[in-house]
Amino acid sequence: MPFSFGSYRRALTRYDSVPAYALLGIIAGISSGAAVIAFEHGIDQLALLWGVDNRGDAYEVLGNLHRFLLPALGGLALGIVFSLLRPEDREVGIVHVISRLHSSYGMLPWRNAVVQFFAGIVALATGQSGGREGPGVHLGSAINSVIGQRLALPNNSLRILIACGSAGGIAAAFNTPLAGVIFAMEVIIAEYTVAGFMPVMLSAVAASALSHRFGGGSAIFDMSSVQLTTLWEIPYIALLGFLSGCAAAMLIRVSTLSASYSHWPVVVRFTLAGVATGALGITVPETLGIGYDTLGSVMYGQIALGALLLIAGAKIFATGITVGFGMPVGLIGPTLLIGACLGGFFGQLGLEIYPTVAFDPTLYVTIGMAAAMGATFGAPLAACLAVIELTQSTSVAMPAMLAIIVANLTNQSVFRQRSAHRSVLSQLRRRLPDDPLNQLLHRTDVNAVIDGSVVVIAEQVKPAVSATLALQVPNWCLVSREGEDLFLVNGKELMAWLEESGRDPEDTAIRNVTESSLRRWTITVVPEQATLRQVLDILKARTVEAVCVYTRGSTGEKSLRGIVTRDRIERFTLDHLNT
Repeated sequence: MPFSFGSYRRALTRYDSVPAYALLGIIAGISSGAAVIAFEHGIDQLALLWGVDNRGDAYEVLGNLHRFLLPALGGLALGIVFSLLRPEDREVGIVHVISRLHSSYGMLPWRNAVVQFFAGIVALATGQSGGREGPGVHLGSAINSVIGQRLALPNNSLRILIACGSAGGIAAAFNTPLAGVIFAMEVIIAEYTVAGFMPVMLSAVAASALSHRFGGGSAIFDMSSVQLTTLWEIPYIALLGFLSGCAAAMLIRVSTLSASYSHWPVVVRFTLAGVATGALGITVPETLGIGYDTLGSVMYGQIALGALLLIAGAKIFATGITVGFGMPVGLIGPTLLIGACLGGFFGQLGLEIYPTVAFDPTLYVTIGMAAAMGATFGAPLAACLAVIELTQSTSVAMPAMLAIIVANLTNQSVFRQRSAHRSVLSQLRRRLPDDPLNQLLHRTDVNAVIDGSVVVIAEQVKPAVSATLALQVPNWCLVSREGEDLFLVNGKELMAWLEESGRDPEDTAIRNVTESSLRRWTITVVPEQATLRQVLDILKARTVEAVCVYTRGSTGEKSLRGIVTRDRIERFTLDHLNT
């Protein structure tokens, strides 16, 4: 059978159409991987202009004045540019992706992605404290969402495209394809389905392969020999988890507090963030940039005990302000560095105090990374897998899981905070309904409940039309006037009225439906790409009782596919939630 794009698009309306979504996953992985590689290359090349090499991370080679002026002037320049943009075009990062996924049914605008690409390059190349993985998630998600919109794919497939782009962005920027998959399902769309996993996994594989081919992604640390030596370490690991949770809670608190000043002019916020980062960079150069070079030094025990706490504290403060003030940077890289510093401190301290118990400081570095990331993002499984992939060690899984759980409980129960992105969204007063009902509505295409038994009739019903309707009575009749849809009437009720008003067989008068006492259903139009969530929102916003779903042919002509009422949606959701 020859390939037909129309049939492929129809296949995507079914959420469980595995072959169609598998192809989509491969395309999404390649596009997101390419976007992230270009983004990283831009950072590297721009940073080289002011003498920062090592993939835009070696800010320690700069003098004190340069370490202050670079982020300060970078923040000022970004603030000036952002002040010229519309407020809706300034939103970037994971917060933007999650927000648009719920409020705009996965339709990410291309303008924000362009802003993220160029502004993110400038921010990270000028030493702002942040990561490249958050921008990678945005770029991967946006480029695939835009592709889906341009191809008029169903909106429920945009959710999968965004998940694929997120996984591809993490896989390409972080060299962790498995963690990218779980991060996309755990943080971005907050839903686990078998059908959803397959295209997301293919996207992560494709993006990771592209990244390996062109040298993208962060460094992999070979820590395969690291392992738990005795069960007596477990209480010490739990304590590390608690303090990692405290550090994550502090980072979240600083970012949400900074986000509360979103009403300040953007040039003021960005300049303050740059000045704060630059000031810290004078005494703690490791504050600047992403910090992967420092992470490597911590891994191999090359940083002194006291300096580890100093770096962690400076990174918490600088990153919290930078992200909270809306800079186009991410959180994952700094979070890993913060956790690594705390773990390194605990590991070295344990080696000095209890050398027979805390034998290997590197183990605590990896555990601290996992605990801090898991608590900050509310993604315990993604954090555990990320550390396993980064260190190439599966033996850290058990102690890492313990520390991650303790850290999450500390942030949620002791400090009563949600993940970083959920906290910022709450601060911005944006609701994210992620209950099973809303998840079902978001992933279901309108065609799943459409009633195709509908006929378009003119308001003036001729006897010939009455005779035709009598042969096969439709469920609905859409009454129109000169091509304009007026209202719906029930097909059986209309036929009953026509028969009642035309009892005389010699009566050949034309019947005007608008003069009848029939119940009229108010209507509006939705695109054929709509999801059930979108239909319900439109029904509520426009206070109508039904929607008409139209499609366009290859020549552009418009034809009616069917009718959807609130009652049909409610029956569908009850049937599926009860099974």
